[in-house]
Amino acid sequence: METLGEEYLNHKVFEQLSEFIDFYSSLSYTTMTFVNLGTQTIINLDSYVFTSIKGTLESIKEILLKGRINDAYALLRKYYDCTIINVYTNLYLQDNFNIENFIVKEINDWILGKQKLPDYRCMIDYIRKSEKLKPITDLLLKDDHYKDIRDRCNNYTHYNYYYYLLQNDNEIHLPGRVKLLDIFFTDLLAVFIQHFAYLFYLNDYYMASTYYIDCIDVGITPEDGSQYWVSPFIQKTFDKWIKPYRPDIALLIKSHTSMKLE
Repeated sequence: METLGEEYLNHKVFEQLSEFIDFYSSLSYTTMTFVNLGTQTIINLDSYVFTSIKGTLESIKEILLKGRINDAYALLRKYYDCTIINVYTNLYLQDNFNIENFIVKEINDWILGKQKLPDYRCMIDYIRKSEKLKPITDLLLKDDHYKDIRDRCNNYTHYNYYYYLLQNDNEIHLPGRVKLLDIFFTDLLAVFIQHFAYLFYLNDYYMASTYYIDCIDVGITPEDGSQYWVSPFIQKTFDKWIKPYRPDIALLIKSHTSMKLE
């Protein structure tokens, strides 16, 4: 581990990962009671998706602390995939649930282990062709950034170049190791922003504070308009990770919701 150095071990990516881990942990808790229309689930299926993502991010952090940058990128691709699955299943349920199609078979069978979801290309194509999500998609795809991230994840996963293989060896001198973390920081943030943007543009009520329901549960009358209050951790994340890095997306999300997002 001596080869990594203090600059590497104190890199800002580790604080970033810790904050994203806490975000998904909190999101899992606050969304647990929301009902997924179109499925037979009792607890919100997204709640478990978020805890799974949390686990992946914890693994990324542990692996990066050991200097295994190549493995971290393989897990970043897994995180990327899971966010697309999350957006796709929510979008597909909204598009196909109705009184005549009370159970959306494609998603419900996936939950029950009876059917696979479409492959990644089909899911991302479905998302990007959605008129419902078009405003967000147009902003996300204004350049090739997400294509570049996906290509980079695939290159690392499949060892397409010898240099990527070397990035899993923490005992050799690897020039530019800290700069590789800079790139990873940017790639991870972009995937997080894409997930945040799609998820809350699609399900803005996921931002809701628990105050309103908590009051009802204990027999207290909630304050007027409190059903539109945003959870503090959502606002904190929005302020730190969305507004500064993608102000265009921040403005679009705010303009699209009745939630009191500042």
